[in-house]
Amino acid sequence: MKFHPLADTGIELPEICLGTMTFGEQNTQAEAFEQLNYALDQGIYFWDTAEMYPVPPKVETQGRTEAIIGEWIKANPTQRNALFLASKIAGPAYGGSHIREGKTRYVAPHLRQALDQSLQRLNTDYIDLYQLHWPERQTNFFGKLGYAHAKEQETDLTRFEETLEALGQEIQQGRIKHIGLSNETPWGIMKFLAIAERLNLQKFVSVQNPYNLLNRTYEVGSAEVSIRENIGLLAYSPLAFGMLTGKYLNGAQPEDGRITKFSRFTRYTNPEAIRATAAYAEVAKKHGLTLTELSLAFIKQQPFVTSTIIGATTLDQLKENINAFRIELSDDVLEDIEKVHQTQPNPAP
Repeated sequence: MKFHPLADTGIELPEICLGTMTFGEQNTQAEAFEQLNYALDQGIYFWDTAEMYPVPPKVETQGRTEAIIGEWIKANPTQRNALFLASKIAGPAYGGSHIREGKTRYVAPHLRQALDQSLQRLNTDYIDLYQLHWPERQTNFFGKLGYAHAKEQETDLTRFEETLEALGQEIQQGRIKHIGLSNETPWGIMKFLAIAERLNLQKFVSVQNPYNLLNRTYEVGSAEVSIRENIGLLAYSPLAFGMLTGKYLNGAQPEDGRITKFSRFTRYTNPEAIRATAAYAEVAKKHGLTLTELSLAFIKQQPFVTSTIIGATTLDQLKENINAFRIELSDDVLEDIEKVHQTQPNPAP
């Protein structure tokens, strides 16, 4: 296991983070405990969750993922300080109307309410990394490549200064240790960093965005920001919701697959993404690797990545994912990956 610094916090994080958004939907509490225990035994003490989880978001399951982790902490209270626990406040609209009527603003009252509830579910009095799940403003995230400005939607947005000040108050109270962004754009990252520096406020220390062989859009602008501003990427969806395991090749539709079960993730199954996946599978085969190994090893070798968030619905899948991080891709493999990327860039943003 390799470790990387979390910005300038002095904290070292494992190159693997355990993602938990299946807990409470595709995974029972017993199965979740099995994954949590195994991850910790492997040195993966960095766990990521969110108030919105599990996914897909539903009123009857919202908060269940945090509650399951909270039950684990309740059963293992002496382990809490050994963990680096991350969670997120849901933004407006996309989390569903059952979370603050879908009208969340990153203001002190909403942040306080969300944090109160997360802390209660997690059975802890602090969260190590608290993240804004997606921008409050309308911009290009969740599958959007292009940016279309909607001026009429700009009138009721929280000032970045207000958000940073509200988060700073929670840090002063010790309820959160560090803050992070998620699904953010280069402009948003830089704006928050500039304001924090100007006002001497707490800086965001990480960006949790999608990054995989089918979606390398983070490299366009944000990767440079990560390196030059020391705000590393926490790469989520590294296997593109299972597409990059190869289990959907040749039209397969496994019953337990997320893409099969949940139609909201069809952006991973467009014709270009299917063709690119097949091409990457050929690259993996050529070099004696599985598609999973190729996909995860590629991400871990990027200099702007702090940690890769892996999720699984079975313990065997989790073991395979973790084992992939032992692989270092040669220049020949990386060259073959680039050949595919140049012909089919970012088919599943």
